[in-house]
Amino acid sequence: MTIEKILADIHALEEELLAFERKYGIRSETFYAAYMSGEEPEDESWVLDFGEWASVYRTWLARQADYRNEIQRLQRNSTSIKGLIRVAA
Repeated sequence: MTIEKILADIHALEEELLAFERKYGIRSETFYAAYMSGEEPEDESWVLDFGEWASVYRTWLARQADYRNEIQRLQRNSTSIKGLIRVAA
């Protein structure tokens, strides 16, 4: 996966996370920690959202790791960001 594709995925996932955060009034990291500890939704109608939110957050975490790994791979011979920055057309 290219760095551009990884970044596009991260940005799209962040938009989804922001929508959930605005709807429920908490940050995704706070939600995910509670969700993973087994906390149940207060309202039955939230169950599907919570499952999707957790899935989006897990994917976002994976893409963050993909990004770090790809940047490390690209910077093996240099600690500079020179050559990494590309201006979108």
